[in-house]
Amino acid sequence: MRNTGPRRPDRSGGVHHLDGRFVTDIPGVHCALSEALAGPGRYFGWGWDAFRDCLCGGFGVIAPFTLIWHDAAIARRAPDGAASGPDGLFSYVEEIVQILEGAGATVVLE
Repeated sequence: MRNTGPRRPDRSGGVHHLDGRFVTDIPGVHCALSEALAGPGRYFGWGWDAFRDCLCGGFGVIAPFTLIWHDAAIARRAPDGAASGPDGLFSYVEEIVQILEGAGATVVLE
């Protein structure tokens, strides 16, 4: 999928809500993040590089902002939710939080 809509000016600040009820795999988390950060029907691309690029501007939102991830426990329990890192296995929820906070966002897991 590609974002074929017109580019909008970046906005900073505000509170964005991620509906985590159906986030059970990595493609699902990228779709949910796109909609939460860029708006309904928007999609910034798939994969960690596209996600990091989204936070650099040109896709609708730049930090600082707050992301409230509703039902985050669903993604943490998903069988597809483990990724490997330098310190062993961790959930992609934790990786997303690290990326967002590293970019200057505040993340609230509910």
